[in-house]
Order: sequence, then structure tokens, then C-alpha cells
Amino acid sequence: MTKSQLIEKISEQYPKLTKKQIEFIVNGVFNTIKEALKEGEPVEIRGFGSFKVREKEAKVGRNPKTGEKVQIPAKKVPYFKPGKEIKEQLIDKPVE
Repeated sequence: MTKSQLIEKISEQYPKLTKKQIEFIVNGVFNTIKEALKEGEPVEIRGFGSFKVREKEAKVGRNPKTGEKVQIPAKKVPYFKPGKEIKEQLIDKPVE
């Protein structure tokens, strides 16, 4: 699902809100999550899941073309852990 599809789905559920208003709210939520993660704060949304920033250590990798060893620097990566309710919904859902 893309952001525009998300906005469309929400507009179907809340017809009194304009798509512009919904887009403003969705962008606000996403920007707030991004800012919190940027500052190193975890974000927990009960019933949905939590977002955290994990630190990956520096390591030595290989260039797949040449086989040459390459130093990969340490970096921070976003991580999402789904909440219990989402996990339960996915377990109960039959595979299509």
C-alpha cells in the first residue's frame, strides 16, 4: 500500500474529511515518527508496533564483482517490531 492508497482508504472511512486534510494528518504522523527516530527516540504505537533505530557495527564485506575486501562503515538503521495484535492477525489469516 502506498501513501496515496492509505489516504484514499482513510477518506472512504471518513467522508467528512477532505483528502487534503487527511494527507496533512498522515504527513504529520510520518514526519513526527521520522523526527523522533532522528533524535534517537523509540516510537511505540500500542496495538500496532514500535519503531527504533539500531546501530550496525562496521564490518568487512566483499565486492561481488571483484571479490575484493571492502570496509563497510558503522551505520544506524530503522527497525520496526510489529505489535501483538498485528502478529495475531497475520497468524490467523490464511495464506492466499
